[in-house]
Amino acid sequence: MLAVYLERGVVELRDVPVPVPPPGFALIRLVCAGICNTDLELQRGYYGFAGIPGHEFVGVVEQGPGELTGKRVVGEINLACGTCEWCARGLGRHCPNRTVLGIAGHPGAFAEYLTLPIPNLHVVPDALATERAVFTEPVAAACEILDQVDMPAGVPVAVLGDGKLGLLAAQVLAAHGADVSLYGHHPERARMAGVMPGSEGKTFDFVVEATGSPDGLRQAIAMTRPRGTVIMKSTVHGDVAFDTARAVVNEITLIGSRCGRFGPALTLLLRGAVRVDDMIADRYALGDAPRAFARAATPGALKVLLYPDKRGFER
Repeated sequence: MLAVYLERGVVELRDVPVPVPPPGFALIRLVCAGICNTDLELQRGYYGFAGIPGHEFVGVVEQGPGELTGKRVVGEINLACGTCEWCARGLGRHCPNRTVLGIAGHPGAFAEYLTLPIPNLHVVPDALATERAVFTEPVAAACEILDQVDMPAGVPVAVLGDGKLGLLAAQVLAAHGADVSLYGHHPERARMAGVMPGSEGKTFDFVVEATGSPDGLRQAIAMTRPRGTVIMKSTVHGDVAFDTARAVVNEITLIGSRCGRFGPALTLLLRGAVRVDDMIADRYALGDAPRAFARAATPGALKVLLYPDKRGFER
């Protein structure tokens, strides 16, 4: 099968064997996948990654239990051991023995076929279009904020970063009832998300940092009121410096926030509460993956989608 391979910053194509699903796993045929900022960071050296990337996808189950075979699915990306203390507490996303689809220890979705444990799979509702369903994983990451933070409806919230994740976080929090201000380099994107553009000089009890920039955390802390909370969403290759004195003196809570539950994300996408169509910047076949990565890395680009071949997106 055709697969995209990253190593030492180079995006290349390889012909590799179709994976054989072990017991308890399904074999999934790729329908559509999305390139995210984490994939770009892997290309830049994050985790010292070498392998097949990709963790945002929609696929069709080719081998698996009868109730899933032939169904469109999305998949949670953490492959937990199922036996450790963290798994017993329902926190498999923090299992110390886990592998992570397309990021750590498990080949990713930028290939014609992939495998995942059957419990990781969620059937895509028939009424949800594939190009919307492919946003399930990042929408779930945005939903995780509300699982971590008690955020009252109507509370003013700042989202820093108007890229892919910032736009999704702004919409998820607005759907929850928060009064969201979106800060970034593209004022028109606040309208895309249905929220207000941020204005200078304001401070907030809650600030979501989704800039993807090493300077984003410093900016977030500067905008947070005493005893406020910063939710950290950026994954940046390399060290990040910020003023710890300000965080300590103002007693600011810093919360790392990563993956989330797929159920709420699918519900929001099905309801149309999170609008993603305008976020699709381009579509490429797997065979054009080097061009697709270059396009995704273009300043201001939003979501770039990958299909097994051009027939998937040419209309």
